[in-house]
Amino acid sequence: MTAGSRWGIIIVLNSGNHRYIRRFPTRIRQTAEQNGYTSHINILSMTRYNTPVSSLPGIGTRRQAALARLGIFTAGGLLMHFPSAYQNRGNVKTIAEAKDGEVVSLELTVASTPNVVRLPGASRRTMLKFSAVDETGRVSVVYFNQDYLKDSFQKGTEGRFFGRLTLHNGVKTLGAPDFEPLHGRQPLRPLTPVYPLTAGITRKLITSLIADLLELGIDMPTALPESVRQAAGLCTFDEALRWIHFPDTYEALAAAREYFICEELFTFACSMKLARRRGDIALDAPKIIPPEGALERFYASLPFAPTGAQRRSIAEIAADMTGSSGQPMSRILTGDVGSGKTLCAAAAAYLAVCGGFQAAVMAPTEILARQHYEELSQLLSPFGISCALLCGATKASERTSILDSLAMGTLHVLIGTHALITPDVIFSRLGLAVTDEQHRFGVRQRAALTGSPGENEHPHVLVMSATPIPRTLALVLYGDMSHSVLDEMPPGRQKVDTFVVNESYRQRLEGFILKQVSEGHQVYIVCPAVENEPERDEEDGELYFADRRFELPDTVLKSAVEYAADLGERYPKLCVGLVHGRMKSSEKESVMSDFAANRIHVLVSTTVIEVGVNVPNATLMVIENAERFGLSQLHQLRGRVGRGGAKSWCILVSDTRSENAKKRLAVMKETNDGNVIAERDLELRGPGDFLPLGTGRARQHGDAGFRLASLGSDMSQLKAAFAHADELLSCDPSLEKEEHRGLREALKRFDKSGIAAMLN
Repeated sequence: MTAGSRWGIIIVLNSGNHRYIRRFPTRIRQTAEQNGYTSHINILSMTRYNTPVSSLPGIGTRRQAALARLGIFTAGGLLMHFPSAYQNRGNVKTIAEAKDGEVVSLELTVASTPNVVRLPGASRRTMLKFSAVDETGRVSVVYFNQDYLKDSFQKGTEGRFFGRLTLHNGVKTLGAPDFEPLHGRQPLRPLTPVYPLTAGITRKLITSLIADLLELGIDMPTALPESVRQAAGLCTFDEALRWIHFPDTYEALAAAREYFICEELFTFACSMKLARRRGDIALDAPKIIPPEGALERFYASLPFAPTGAQRRSIAEIAADMTGSSGQPMSRILTGDVGSGKTLCAAAAAYLAVCGGFQAAVMAPTEILARQHYEELSQLLSPFGISCALLCGATKASERTSILDSLAMGTLHVLIGTHALITPDVIFSRLGLAVTDEQHRFGVRQRAALTGSPGENEHPHVLVMSATPIPRTLALVLYGDMSHSVLDEMPPGRQKVDTFVVNESYRQRLEGFILKQVSEGHQVYIVCPAVENEPERDEEDGELYFADRRFELPDTVLKSAVEYAADLGERYPKLCVGLVHGRMKSSEKESVMSDFAANRIHVLVSTTVIEVGVNVPNATLMVIENAERFGLSQLHQLRGRVGRGGAKSWCILVSDTRSENAKKRLAVMKETNDGNVIAERDLELRGPGDFLPLGTGRARQHGDAGFRLASLGSDMSQLKAAFAHADELLSCDPSLEKEEHRGLREALKRFDKSGIAAMLN
């Protein structure tokens, strides 16, 4: 690694795939040399990547708690907290060019001795004031309650000032600007990092913490093997880590981003390969042989005609379950909300029971499980197929009866939540496992449901999702699964008209809400936050985004708690309900049940209603700060209305100035086709709505836990990553070699759903 001018010495020791880096400022080196302690430099202790942040200098209990809110718990986590954007301080202007109210970067010379004055009043405030000039004019620079800065601005000091310029009575003033001294006119970095923040963590603080950590050095494992790095022509890990935080040039930032994109995609590819290896063991499939003409009798019993897409998907499922391959079915079924996935699940369960087996259907919430139970019972009861519902709230006596019937084989179909995967749930002959909204379950949870009923048997598996998955992404994520698509809606579904409005429509929007309620209908209002979040406390000025997905929020987020309280206070005749992810499950279920029963007129919610109960009486979906959601998530939320016979609407409220966000919202106005929306979402935003967190919760936005990579725009790098992963795992399947130690560590951090166990 090349030393910058501020460093007196850099020592790099290599051990396996870890870099042990010690960097010492010139003053430390000079002091050591003067006192004869040069040899001790090499044995100074350094920070490990897993060192708790509480052990780092300057971090007490409060700052530790604040960093935890950002997901930062260790020194390594702090260094991997990448900037979301960069202040463009390299766009230097002259005083004459700077406009009133503009956040501007100026290279100035201090022209007067700083003067500290006490301001009138009892607040004991002080003001530090001096003049600074360039060749085009003069500005007044002021700082409040920062007397200690007086010695930093001696007359003749040159530096770059960055802040908001105001004009008052003909005098141009910079208020509390950031200052960087110019040393011998050496160019300063054009880009200054802008980090995601939280209350108690300012930009100056986190920048200082990261700079100090880089200066002290850190033992940081690198996931990208040297052979892969060289083949991809990337910079080193040490260069990438420094340049991602403090780039000297735009080119350095691009090189750093390219390194971490490749590292993330390579880690992701290895995790996918290892996860699929779990299913490589050959297991016999349940031999399901339904009576001749079974499907025809199933269709004849229906009170409606299935769509062509439903018939096609059921035929594909039936072929897998009754085929002669001897392999268990592994199929994913995707389609819009209301496209008829439950009917397909019912047909699959019917075939399994006709063949002498049992079926299990697992849903992520009790209310959705209950909805499946009611629908499946209605569809399967004409054939004498028994169904039962098992949830956390099931009474003990009823639970015992269900489990006894299940173990004896007299219960045919069990529907429920996570309660299905407890150790005491024992099937007699499980032939089919169905998971709905499968992205909301972790790998271990799905594996527990599909656990082998016999020593060599594995049930057929059908996973369903209301999020249409782009085919390019499906090939990557579910390359080992067959894919059925419901691309046709049943007749009678209302087309939901979609509009994008800003705050100027607020009064009209509330009038429309009241009108819908007065006509006997119900309304959803979705907010992106549970409670108010702190606003940024510093000026951003002109921002440079290394990636278009790195746009900072430019609007104040609406919070569900405050929104519901305000709406209920201003319209006391409205029955306003509130539901969000921090509530207990029983509380959420109660509110949703009240809304389904029309005891609540307006339901204010976060995205927990994305997968929820069917409420045909709901005709209006209002989504606040719509720019903060992915298109596929907006489409799913829109699918909550238009389920009855009345005309329905979706109103997207956004005051964003982002052109990219405006393009995404325009897509929602143009089409109701979930597959088209999914493709556009992948292209514009990434696959966050399609992928789970390791905990099993669905992501609201962003990419698969990635900091920089996008499975939408980085598909070529992803294909290369899979090729490199194939090559590496063929040579070292368990990653036992010393040079792959960094990759092992990264996989354990990257994956929380079972892959790590394979590497222990």
